[in-house]
Amino acid sequence: MSTTLADPKAARAHARSMEGTVVEAMPVLPPHANDLPTDVSPDDLLWEESIAAGGYASRTLARGTRLRLIDLKGDACASVLLFNAAMPTERLNIADTLKVQWNAYLGKGGLLLSDMGRVLASIEEDTAGTHDAFCGASNEASNRRHYGDGRNSGDFPNARDRLLLGAAKHGLGRRDVHPCLNLFKDVRIAADGAVEPDLGPFTPGRSLVLRAEMALIVVIANCPHVLDARPWSVAPLRATAWRGPVTPEDDAIRNATPEGQRTFLNTEDLYRQ
Repeated sequence: MSTTLADPKAARAHARSMEGTVVEAMPVLPPHANDLPTDVSPDDLLWEESIAAGGYASRTLARGTRLRLIDLKGDACASVLLFNAAMPTERLNIADTLKVQWNAYLGKGGLLLSDMGRVLASIEEDTAGTHDAFCGASNEASNRRHYGDGRNSGDFPNARDRLLLGAAKHGLGRRDVHPCLNLFKDVRIAADGAVEPDLGPFTPGRSLVLRAEMALIVVIANCPHVLDARPWSVAPLRATAWRGPVTPEDDAIRNATPEGQRTFLNTEDLYRQ
């Protein structure tokens, strides 16, 4: 038996000695970053965290918040769920997101829509261009087939169970873990209906910025893509969020299409007093 297990005082001393330790994946408290956009004040930084390979994170973000995700080593897979923070029964609807925009491949200027015709978030910047709105999250069964084990507590956790852990932090349960958007992994559908994945690895440092168009609960899992046939392969993902202005009426993304304009009007109606 180790000294720390046998002696609570030794365990306490060991724990306290870890103060200031920095590891590859961890929240930064208080949040600080040296690569914020030039028009963003450090005082507006809300969240800074590197999400481990196989890890997850969740956060409530105010309307107007920008959330930047960076694929640090070119092999992250950010499976993302979004909920209306005020009414979590309203959440990201992948089918409506694609059909309302007449576009199955999301990138800069794309909108993430709810099941109530509102825009939850928009993609303000995107240097990756490789995202998947078709395949959803890996699960215990798929990971067991690929790696021999898919348990949440095992060496090869799956994205669905990680999303469940993140959702639970906000009082949500298994029925709330809906189809997700996978960022940084590309899946295309061929003319004959074949699924064509391009799962990397890619160039490190690719990024995407989401703009919260309403107050959101964001849940992120960073696990290998469900179609990734390689041995377990996923890299840390960095999340940075800062305060920002609410989208103005003359915004280019808001006014890019008639369908998009309508989703913004539906969202703005929530905030009309």
